[in-house]
Amino acid sequence: MRVSGFTIVRNAIKYDYPVKEAILSILPLCDEVIVAVGKSEDNTMELIKSIPSEKIKIIETVWDDTLREGGKVLAVETNKAFDAIPPKSDWAVYIQADEIMHEKYYENIRAAMMKYKDDKQVEGLLFNYTHFYGSYDFVGDSRRWYRKEIRIIKNDKQIRSYKDAQGFRKNNQKLRVKAIDAYIYHYGWVKPPEAQQAKQKTFNKLWHDDEWMKKNVANTDSFDYSQIDSLAHFKGCHPKVMQERINAINWKFDFDPTRKKLSLKNYLLYKIEQFTGWRIGEYKNYIEI
Repeated sequence: MRVSGFTIVRNAIKYDYPVKEAILSILPLCDEVIVAVGKSEDNTMELIKSIPSEKIKIIETVWDDTLREGGKVLAVETNKAFDAIPPKSDWAVYIQADEIMHEKYYENIRAAMMKYKDDKQVEGLLFNYTHFYGSYDFVGDSRRWYRKEIRIIKNDKQIRSYKDAQGFRKNNQKLRVKAIDAYIYHYGWVKPPEAQQAKQKTFNKLWHDDEWMKKNVANTDSFDYSQIDSLAHFKGCHPKVMQERINAINWKFDFDPTRKKLSLKNYLLYKIEQFTGWRIGEYKNYIEI
């Protein structure tokens, strides 16, 4: 079995993306990792080159910032990285620049890839998600956070990154996937408040026009983390590759998990999910088989 990884990144230092940790987290699973490095305003290329592994293959790209509708440029860049994976690979492991695979799931992931490698009905593997918010001590537990997504796909170039690169489709059809006992840890909402606000001002332009930006993105230098609807304390352990970054945290975020900023409807839906595990009306860009 041969496995390739792939990811995209631009301005990782400017917006404090843990992309180095993301790549390190999938390296043990992969024979190579394709990193599409977009032309940046910082030393992102040097950061990627500093990772001590001969498995990493860099391709240089230029993002088309005119593709603002629905974050399309992210899918375009993701496809560039995926297309650079050689035909001899069986699987493609996708990781975004703010996502980490925990080492405690490596055995489960390898076993699933081996089990379904030759099963033509299985086009991808579905992961659970843990979304951190504000600091490394809190996780989102409301309906605003997606619970599952595809992060390993067969090396079939008919599969394409979908919409804003959250998931994948084949010939615009949902992939048939197997859910596995493994989690992706998403750290996109854990940054210094200044870096988070800078990201909001720039990254939202990939989805929205200037008028929307004026109405919805505050003209301030520091992101207000306190407006979140619902959080819970994180009770597990972080991946080893994140420890240095966690130890270097230089801001404080406090939150009372008993405080909920939910409408009556969302509060009822929240309670149903908490007690039953059923998320009513959940969007799924995949077909579990």
